[in-house]
Amino acid sequence: MTGQNELILIASVIFIFGSTLLAYKYFGKAGLYAVSALAAVLANIEALVLIKAFGMEQTLGNVLFAATFLITDILSECEGKAAANKAVYIGIFTSLFFLVISQSWMLYIPSDADGAMGYISELFSQTPRLVLASLSVYAISQMFDVWLYHKWWKLTEKKTGDKRKYLWLRNNGSTLISQLINTFLFTVIAFAGVYDWKTLMSIFGSSYIIYIFTSLLDTPAVYLARRINDNKKLNPHIGRI
Repeated sequence: MTGQNELILIASVIFIFGSTLLAYKYFGKAGLYAVSALAAVLANIEALVLIKAFGMEQTLGNVLFAATFLITDILSECEGKAAANKAVYIGIFTSLFFLVISQSWMLYIPSDADGAMGYISELFSQTPRLVLASLSVYAISQMFDVWLYHKWWKLTEKKTGDKRKYLWLRNNGSTLISQLINTFLFTVIAFAGVYDWKTLMSIFGSSYIIYIFTSLLDTPAVYLARRINDNKKLNPHIGRI
C-alpha cells in the first residue's frame, strides 16, 4: 500500500527531473549548473532526515543526489565531457561554500529575543561530517561517472559506427555503477558509529534500490534532453527566456 512518504518521493522524482529538463530547455547549460548547485546544497540538508518508505529505512536526499547524475549525463551527451566535469566542480564548490556558511551561523551570539538559533545549532551541528562525507563521495563518484559514460560511448560508437546509438547503455552503464560506489562510501563515511550495522545495511540497500529506479527513470529524461538539444540547434531562438 502506497503511503504519504511514498507518494511524496514519487512526486519528488517527477518534479526534480521535470524541473531539470525545463532548466535545460530554457536556460541551457547555465540552467543545469544552477540545478546542480541547488541539489548539492539541499541534498546535504535532506540527508539529515531518516524516513521509512516502500518498507525500507532511507535518508532523504537520494532523489536530489540522483538528479546530479542525471545532470552530468545530460551534459555529457549534449554538451561534452568538459561541461559535465564543470557541473561536478560547481557541486564541490557549492558544498564547501554551504559548509563554511552554515557553520559560521553557530559562531554568532544570538539576541535574547532570538528563537531560531537553538534549532539551527541542533540541526547543523551534524552537518560537517555529512557534508564532508558527501563532498568526498560526490567528487569520486561523479568524476568516475563522467569518465565511465564516455568510455561506454567510445565502446558503443566503435562497435556500431554510430555516435547516437545506445544512449540507454552509456547512461545506465555509468550511473548504476557510479551510484553503487556513491551509496556504499557515503553510508559508511557519514553514518558509521551513528547507526548500528543493521540500520547501516538497511540505509545502503534501500538507497541503492532507490538509485536503481531513479537511474532507470532518468534514461527517458536524457533522451528528452537530447531532443531539446537537437531542436535548439535547428531553432536556436526557440525555448529560451
